Amino acid sequence: MKFETKENITQEELQRGLRSVTVDGVMSHLMGVLTGGVFLVAIALKLGASNFQIGLLAAIPPLMQLVQLPAIFLIEKFRSRKTVAVYSALISRFGFLLVVLSPFLFSPSIGLAILIISVLFYSGFGGIGGCAWNSWMRDLIPENQMGSFFSNRLRIATILGVFVSLLASMFIDFWKKSFPDVEIYAYSGLFLVGFLVGLIGVFYLSKTPETAMKVQKTEFLKILTQPFKDVNFRRLMFSLGSWSFAVNLAAPFFTVYMLSKLGLGMSMIVALSIVSQVFNFTFLSLWGKWADKFSNKSVLAVSGPMFMLSILGWTFTTMPEKYFLTFPLLIIIHIVMGIATAGVTIASGNIGLKLAPKGHATAYLATNTLVNSFAAGIAPILGGKFADFFAARNLSLVLKWSSPSRELVFQALNFQHWDFFFGLAFLIGLYAIHRLSTVEEQGEVDDEVVRAEFMDAIKRPIRSLSTGAGLFQIISYPYSFIERGIKHITQVTNK
Repeated sequence: MKFETKENITQEELQRGLRSVTVDGVMSHLMGVLTGGVFLVAIALKLGASNFQIGLLAAIPPLMQLVQLPAIFLIEKFRSRKTVAVYSALISRFGFLLVVLSPFLFSPSIGLAILIISVLFYSGFGGIGGCAWNSWMRDLIPENQMGSFFSNRLRIATILGVFVSLLASMFIDFWKKSFPDVEIYAYSGLFLVGFLVGLIGVFYLSKTPETAMKVQKTEFLKILTQPFKDVNFRRLMFSLGSWSFAVNLAAPFFTVYMLSKLGLGMSMIVALSIVSQVFNFTFLSLWGKWADKFSNKSVLAVSGPMFMLSILGWTFTTMPEKYFLTFPLLIIIHIVMGIATAGVTIASGNIGLKLAPKGHATAYLATNTLVNSFAAGIAPILGGKFADFFAARNLSLVLKWSSPSRELVFQALNFQHWDFFFGLAFLIGLYAIHRLSTVEEQGEVDDEVVRAEFMDAIKRPIRSLSTGAGLFQIISYPYSFIERGIKHITQVTNK
């Protein structure tokens, strides 16, 4: 069955459609919470996954976005992005049923193989649907509402995701204590709920209207190469591609690091994730408003360095083992990462939508996704290999003071195992921010304006809570320090 497209959509139909897109986004996010992230890594480790296999699981979703290449041809053939998006999303959800059933039918080694195949299946069809969805949304949502709409959509999804992840972690801990011999069954339950929630999202997606595609009498190869001939869009693709590589080199191993190196329990890891999501939720609307008011590029120039600083912060959580500042640092890292992720997610998605010309969005957005996906896909695979290589490597710098009466030794630097990822990802991320400075976006303002808005948004609640000017000065000092640090990094990367 092929869905109907319309030449013109009324305001009432648009508003109804935007509500459906919001519900679909929320349901898809909740499905991702239950079947991905911390819980996906946890079930993989429970099934005996190695560092390489963890990296492979993280690499599959972005690498399978490469299917957007044939998806462009599929969309141009059917001329109905809604048809491609809805059916692809529906089929992709059924991959998780294999994971639900595998603990009851197969051994852990076979179950791990099924898990990898299921993620492959889900990601493949999800990539096809995503290609159609991006182009569909580009033509459906008014350009001046993109930032606020997607930030609001993410805010709703994030706050519900917090409660769902908390309930899921409590369920896992309860099951683990009550039925320790069959702990794996608890994860099957999460995947089953995730599957059902995903189906609800597909239902609402099918209720969203679609504008008719513009006729494009161009050869398929020419359509595909158009984005690379656009100098400004090409710069954007390589900037976002470098960023994706940096983030995915380290991020997939955060959970592994906390489980294996720091020895944290699942509830504690989920609690830290919730802290990050709460701050993500708090700042989503602000970043979305600033993206519409100023520019996506300006938002990225501020949130990007913050995110990179949070990655670098992981190297200081051990010295070289856990110490009294480990947990406070983890809290700070997750707070900063939550704030920065909100800005990066909103702006990186919107800048591609904004710079892709209307009528040609399918090819532009799909090609952008291909570049990003390739970079994001090879990064965790390399990361998994590097994890084993660097396990026996160590880089340290020791400061030593000797006198006739005493000897003082201070370990100024100690890089080992996972620290190499975090340091390397930080450097590559700075390069990506530098590349972003060459991209031109209509309406962009100086980064200092967004930075000032950001710092004011942080200081404002502190002022209202402060009982005196002296207290405010004490509290505000760390924020001014962060402000100067962000400004310095931005200036360096823009040179």
